[in-house]
Amino acid sequence: MFSLSNRHFKQILYLVFLFVILIIATPQAWADTDGKTSNGVRFHGGDEVILQGFHWNIVRTAEEDWYKIVKDKAEEIKNDGFTGIWLPVPWRDQSFWNPSRTENIEFGGEGYFWTDFNKNSRYGDDLELKEAAAELKGKGVKVIYDIVPNHHNRGHLGDELDLPSNQGYYRTDCGNCDDGDPFMSGDSDFNTANPRIYNLFKDEFSNLKENYSASGFRFDFVRGYAPERIDAWMNQTLDEGFCVGELWKSPQDYPNNDWRHHATWQDIIKNFSDTSNCSVFDFALKDRMQNGSISDWKYGLNGNPDAKWREVAVTFVDNHDTGYSPGPLGGQHHWPLADQQRKMAYAYILSSPGTPVVYWPHMYDWGLKDFLKNLIKIRQDLGIKAYSDIKFDNRYSGLVGRTMGSKGELLFALDSNLSDPRQVVSGPWRELMNEDNGTIRLWEKTLKPEVDVKFSCENGLTQLGQSVYVVGNNTNLGNWDVTQAIKLNPDTYPTWNNTIKLIAGETAEWKCIIRSESNPSQVIKWEQGSNNFVTAALDEVTVGHF
Repeated sequence: MFSLSNRHFKQILYLVFLFVILIIATPQAWADTDGKTSNGVRFHGGDEVILQGFHWNIVRTAEEDWYKIVKDKAEEIKNDGFTGIWLPVPWRDQSFWNPSRTENIEFGGEGYFWTDFNKNSRYGDDLELKEAAAELKGKGVKVIYDIVPNHHNRGHLGDELDLPSNQGYYRTDCGNCDDGDPFMSGDSDFNTANPRIYNLFKDEFSNLKENYSASGFRFDFVRGYAPERIDAWMNQTLDEGFCVGELWKSPQDYPNNDWRHHATWQDIIKNFSDTSNCSVFDFALKDRMQNGSISDWKYGLNGNPDAKWREVAVTFVDNHDTGYSPGPLGGQHHWPLADQQRKMAYAYILSSPGTPVVYWPHMYDWGLKDFLKNLIKIRQDLGIKAYSDIKFDNRYSGLVGRTMGSKGELLFALDSNLSDPRQVVSGPWRELMNEDNGTIRLWEKTLKPEVDVKFSCENGLTQLGQSVYVVGNNTNLGNWDVTQAIKLNPDTYPTWNNTIKLIAGETAEWKCIIRSESNPSQVIKWEQGSNNFVTAALDEVTVGHF
């Protein structure tokens, strides 16, 4: 019979202890979940924050380099808090057209008038796409491909997807037999009910999943193919994934004898979601942002009193179609939000239910990164989900509301005369954001009280212009962002001390750093070894050592 001596048993316990410490000492990314809504809608748990990973002019400003750029930025995208990225149409687009009679500018190649399933596009080649998608997936960022089952470039001959005429493959070939809301010319509109066409797309979706790291699909302009068709494709290829449809068609665009002509934006897009079992872009909110006052924003799908409506809403401020893009002619900008409302709009969608999407130029081209990254962290720290409860307060100007996350409550006041959160509801509120002369204000109320914890860093030998800071794995400790680290005081130099509030009962991980006072991103020295741990309790003391 096998037995262990006391010495061997202790050695094994020590090794197990070291193994556990090695695992938990490494800073971890925000935990992600998956799953469908209670009604079977594929929203992947409702905790996604999605980056639109392109704009309209990418094929001109970064022609054939985009996949390489995205791959190199994968770590940054993950660290900025994004759980998913919406990539452009992966198929070859050989179209071209001149949008301006006075300027020599050629549009085309964006993917929305594609010719075949060949992946060598103006965004990069097949291998570069695979590598970028694999890198993103490896960082925990879901890859969501833009899918265009309509407006196919039938007139470009000699490609891999040349289909014969008069066999029911296109709407004009079969007496307008397509089962979707007709879109564009019948020459371009696939008949997705045709078994061959249906299977072509089904097989391609499986290919994107198996060979190009697809975790979800964004279905473009869902006209020309029925929502039931989307549901069937997802069932057969990526049922556990994420999907979202773009239904950009106002009630007035439907004929008088169609029920949707007399309905609201909310009714129309919710009906699409119910039928496709996919989430849907919140054009009800976009319409309010464009045409209403800020107090009207609460009438978007994401502000609906019923959680079954909120949880399917994919919110956005602008995208490659509606907003401006860097490069020629500013892109398409068919329905851009006014510049002065942009930050307030992002503060709203990132503070409220629904699944928010951030537009690449806003994040990485036009100076809003720090602002948006902070909003994303606040959302995730408080556990705000697509289905979270939200309550609006109409006693004040602007837009005032409370979103109840799983870890705390967020109060937002946008362009409002609200000055004290206790005017809305009593409690220990803490201000998180005060931007643009008070037009954007956010407060949090955690579910647990905070207590003072004393932090000390020993042997913190510094030079002129340097100080000792602590940084850790929660908001109070900077979320491992060294620029947000908490400065200690050299009152017993070279031991540095300070008292920091933490949520009572929660365990935090942290380290000492020596950082430049003038350049917050410049770390001179990190504390070596495993992370320090502290469970917050009143007057608790935790010590690190250089």
